[in-house]
Order: sequence, then C-alpha cells, then structure tokens
Amino acid sequence: MGKKLIVIGGGAGGYSAAVKAAHLGAEVILAEAANIGGTCLNIGCVPTKSLLYTAGFYRSALNNAVPGVKITGVELDWAAAQSAKETAVKRLTNGVNVLLRSRGVTIINEKATPLSGQSVRIGAEIHKADAVILAVGSVNSPLTFQGAGLPCVIDSTIALSLEHVPESMVIVGGGVIGVELAALYSSLGTKITIIELTSSLLPQMDADISEYIQAALEANGVCVHTNARLIHAKQTHDNNTISFFKDGKTLSTSASTVLVAAGRRPNTDSLNLEDIGVKMTCGAIDTDEYFRTNIPGLYAVGDCNGKTMLAHAAMAQGETAAEHIMNVKTSINNRIIPACVYTSPEIACVGLTENQAIASGTEVSVGLFDLRGNSRAVIEGSGGFVKIIADKKLGEVLGVHIAGPYATELIAEAALCMSIEGTVEDIVNTVHAHPTVGESMRETAMTLFRE
Repeated sequence: MGKKLIVIGGGAGGYSAAVKAAHLGAEVILAEAANIGGTCLNIGCVPTKSLLYTAGFYRSALNNAVPGVKITGVELDWAAAQSAKETAVKRLTNGVNVLLRSRGVTIINEKATPLSGQSVRIGAEIHKADAVILAVGSVNSPLTFQGAGLPCVIDSTIALSLEHVPESMVIVGGGVIGVELAALYSSLGTKITIIELTSSLLPQMDADISEYIQAALEANGVCVHTNARLIHAKQTHDNNTISFFKDGKTLSTSASTVLVAAGRRPNTDSLNLEDIGVKMTCGAIDTDEYFRTNIPGLYAVGDCNGKTMLAHAAMAQGETAAEHIMNVKTSINNRIIPACVYTSPEIACVGLTENQAIASGTEVSVGLFDLRGNSRAVIEGSGGFVKIIADKKLGEVLGVHIAGPYATELIAEAALCMSIEGTVEDIVNTVHAHPTVGESMRETAMTLFRE
C-alpha cells in the first residue's frame, strides 16, 4: 500500500513536492487557499519578468539601440503590457494545474493548518497522512514608519499591477526586488530614487556586482542613496515628501509613489506552529538536510524555512523532501544554488563571493574578464564582466559572478561545474562556441589556469 502525503501550499515548493511524490506512487492532497503557483507565478517572478521584457524592448526602441534600425513614433501601451503579463501568468498557472491533476494529485482550495506530522485541518475537515509538507512561502516584510498607511505607499505586489506608470517613485530597499523594479520603471520613464539602509545595493552579492549594478542604474537616471534610513513620508498638495537620514543629515525628496521593497519573510504567522511544538528561528521553520522539522513526519520547504528564498530552491527542496518521504535516496547541495537579477544588464551568481571565500580561510585566485573583449557582447553593444573565484591550490571553482547579457542563462554552466567539483582547468578544456557570450566563461578561466 502506498503512502499518503498532504502538501500545504501550492507554490513552487508545494507543487514540485506534490508532483514528485505522486510520480513515486504516493496518494497526494495539495491544499492551497489562494492560487496554484504561489508568489512566483502569480505576483512575483513571472509577472515581473514579463513587464521587464516589455520595458527593455521599449527602452531599446526608444533609444534606437540596434545599429542600422531607425524606429520612430515609439509609444508605450501599458494596458497591453499588463494584459500580456496576465496572459502569461494564466497560461503557466493553468499548466501547473493540469500537471498536478494529470499526476492524480487532489487539489483542495481551502486554508490548511497542520495539527501534527500526520494530520491536517483543511477547511472544516481533518485529514490523515503519513507525512505533511509545509510549503507556505513568504510575504512582503512590513516596514513601520510615519506615513506607511498613505495611499501613495505600495508594496511589490501592487507595483506589478499599477493602472498607470508613475511619474516618480521612491523605492525603499535596494535588494533584488527593489533593484528589479527600479530597472523596470526607470526604463519606462519613471524618475526613480532608491533608499538603501546598507552600504551597497544587492548587499548579499559580490562587491563587484553591487558596484556594477549601481553604476548601470545611475547611468539610466536612477538616484541611489546607500547608508540611508527612511524617516517618514508625508502627503502634500500635489506630491509626496519622503525624508531620510544619511551622513548625519536629514534629507528629503519628492515622488508620486513610494514602493516599500524591504524584502520578504516566512509566511508562518497564521499557522500556530508553536502550539504543536515546531521549532522556529525568527519566524522561519528549522529543518535538517532533508527539510524535516523537529515534529516527526512534518517537513517544511521553500521560503517558509528561510534557507534560500528563491523559487528554484523551493522546487529542489520540495522534490528532496518528497523523495525522502518515499524512501528514495536524495540530497541537495545548498551551497550551489544560483541567484539571478533580471536588470539590464542581467546579474547571476552562484557559490561564494570573493569576501566569503577569503573569510573561509582558503587561499583563492580571482579571475575577471571584461565583456567589452567578447565578440558577441561587442556586436550587441553590451558590457559587463565574468568573475570566477577558485581555490588557488586545487583550481576548484568556488564562486562565479556574472553581469552582462544572458547572465541568467550562463550561470547554469557555472552551477554544473561546481556541482561536480570542477576546476578552472575543466572550463578551459571545454570548447565553447564562438561567437557567444558563453565563451567568456572560458576566457575568465584562462586568466586563472596556470596563471
């Protein structure tokens, strides 16, 4: 007799776990109170990238960025862009629904609460199972400040469904969400100001990446204030005044819209997990390498465990948890999970930053290749760089950081190399097609191999 599994949450981690478990022979119930697909498909990754695609093309056409092609009379149809976004979201969420049902997964559109690792309350009914996987995702982190309740203050969800492109916008937070939305709206003509609390944009990424993306945004007219703390927002007759503290002074700017992009936090508040004894740290559910909680039979994957808050990480975790429940040998390397930022230029990273590698005590070598020396990038009028951090003695690749065209695609090669403990020599000995941006990986490795 097969096992029975209940998955709470229909986002990337939840539906991946459900499909994997069903494929392995489990009877699976998936409980989702909102929309299948979760944050990424409905109000995150997919709609953002759809609008970024429109914005990038619009800016290129407006600036006649393609040599030999002159475009006049360029207009932005924002309503059509929003419609295309909704069409993409609907198509993909429908696809996930079809996939789940084709695998025999029972979908229940009700709120679910775990009672243990073997029982769940779904709506008014209690369901029993051999194991339960929590995949409840995350929510926007609130930011308390004077004026937070004003109509001009929005979060990232609202920012993706605005009826009109704002004339001006202050973005509070220079992480991935803030930077992507800055790239989006600045490309559409919005005057953007970023207020970031730390000393750099994308503070979790390599210092060279942070420096490069700030320069790129500023070149597109974005005003960036780092080491700055928001004080308040005040509504005025024809605009809004936003005050912030920087370098010992109180400064102010004005904008029609204030976007709070202060990150996301695990969506665990309403589950009463403490009542059943689940161990947590700052709202994130504590798990082991197989994503088991301290409660027998209860697992937690994706953003709710706070390990790596990325959709593809959630998918990998969901599959790992399902395989463990079904007694299939499984593992996941949390050290090798790519991170991507869909700005212009694109950003992609995997592994250690240079500072992290040095702090680990390993003697490292660092290779850097400027994409202005890459044929494909030159043809397309693009810039950027590839950076490889390697163990100096063994040559093993420890981290790769890319800023430039197709960076989010190229990072897969780096992740594969690292997953098999590959070296810079392996990259050098791999023939790369020419002319491609991808061959810049080999060029960078050549700066390290035998130095």
